[in-house]
Amino acid sequence: MEQKEAKNLPNIQINAQYIKDLSFEGPALPGILAEMKAPPAISVDIDTSVSRNGDNLYTVELTIKANASRADDQRTIFICELTYGGLVTLNVPEDHVEPILLVEIPHFLFPYARAIVANTTREAGLPPLQINPVDFAALYHQKIEGQKAK
Repeated sequence: MEQKEAKNLPNIQINAQYIKDLSFEGPALPGILAEMKAPPAISVDIDTSVSRNGDNLYTVELTIKANASRADDQRTIFICELTYGGLVTLNVPEDHVEPILLVEIPHFLFPYARAIVANTTREAGLPPLQINPVDFAALYHQKIEGQKAK
């Protein structure tokens, strides 16, 4: 490709977004809801993974695992797991690739993944789970500091 053509390409291009895996379990529904006397204990874990698919082509995936259980006896109300991804083309300097893939792309994908989790819990007959926004920049800096410590 000529140098002039490369300059005309977008720096970041989202080629596709997809649900790779979506799982919902409500092992004690609906009976457990009638027994609820206190708000449930909810935990949410979010992870990001990146893989290279070609010269400038990458896959970025967010994995969200949400669990809700009764606060009093820890019986499971629901388990929701989602892997949501994006296929991305980057035309940026090499030193910008990692921060874009681990901060900017997850920041772009997160609202879609968040909506899928909220809709899934709502469709299960529960209040929609609204996951708080995630500071992917802080997570990235923690990762960098962790690598430096090793």
